[in-house]
Amino acid sequence: MVDTTDIEKKSLEAHVELCAERYRMLELKIETVEQEVGHVKQMVTEVHGIVRKMGEKRNDQIIAWGIGIIGALLGVVGWLATHYVKTL
Repeated sequence: MVDTTDIEKKSLEAHVELCAERYRMLELKIETVEQEVGHVKQMVTEVHGIVRKMGEKRNDQIIAWGIGIIGALLGVVGWLATHYVKTL
């Protein structure tokens, strides 16, 4: 915390001016922090969107693999069935 100066102790006007300057600096720092938090929020939102898209893409890949495997199994079952029917 900022200590009061000797001149502030003796002059109310000086104290008021110095306090006003301190408040201006605090407001400037708060505005800077708000801007930085806004940037962080924007980046988090972008990262969240990217992660969501990656998850959707991965789900699509898993579905495609599942369809491929099921198709291959049905093909093998069909082939076995045709060969088994021929032998009867």
